[in-house]
Amino acid sequence: MENQTNTPQELIIQTLVEKSAMKQEVYENTIETFSAIKGILHDIVIDLNTNIKNADKKIRLEYRDRGKFEAEIRVAGDILVFSMHSNVFEFDRNHSIWKLPYVQENKLNSYCGMINIYNFLTDSFKYNRLDDLGYLIGRLFINRENHYFVEGKRQMGFLYNNFGLAVINKESIKEIIESAMLYSLDFDLLVPPYDLVKIASVGQMNSKIDSAKLQTGKRLGFKFNSDDVLEEI
Repeated sequence: MENQTNTPQELIIQTLVEKSAMKQEVYENTIETFSAIKGILHDIVIDLNTNIKNADKKIRLEYRDRGKFEAEIRVAGDILVFSMHSNVFEFDRNHSIWKLPYVQENKLNSYCGMINIYNFLTDSFKYNRLDDLGYLIGRLFINRENHYFVEGKRQMGFLYNNFGLAVINKESIKEIIESAMLYSLDFDLLVPPYDLVKIASVGQMNSKIDSAKLQTGKRLGFKFNSDDVLEEI
């Protein structure tokens, strides 16, 4: 009987071809989704600005395209930055995704593109405060079959159960964006613990005077945990 075992070289070629094709599909789906996100962000800004009657200009929304892999929306004192990673990822073995039959049936379904959603303070960019902090409030994963799930805070939720069933589309993208906006608006700037800021150096004061470089963030001095429990450091 002829030995059907593939040689190492054949296995390398097979793996390269299989994975390269799959990863290209994932990348194309992710970049297409990100393009849709940009369009929907633009439409949301126009729609909300149109519906804000006789309001102060400070609370009006602004959309900005920051290039191929980034876009932002400004909502009064908050900025949401949508950032697409150019690479394709697989999940660590402790991740809940591996419990899903959809992934267990075909490991290739676990490879995903990733789009991160960060929340920053508008003033951090306005005053070029390079040491200020932004927070990851959600991340969107899309695979080769355009199935997706969202991992994130509160409203962003954990939607593992829909992975393998839910297909990304404009309606779901809009829901994700609106959830991120609602979360950022409810996620307020807290006063840092007194003991954390009770001592300041001359250099820090000079830096603050020169270019407002003292660090600011919505939860500065607090742990920002996945379960939304804020604990003082």
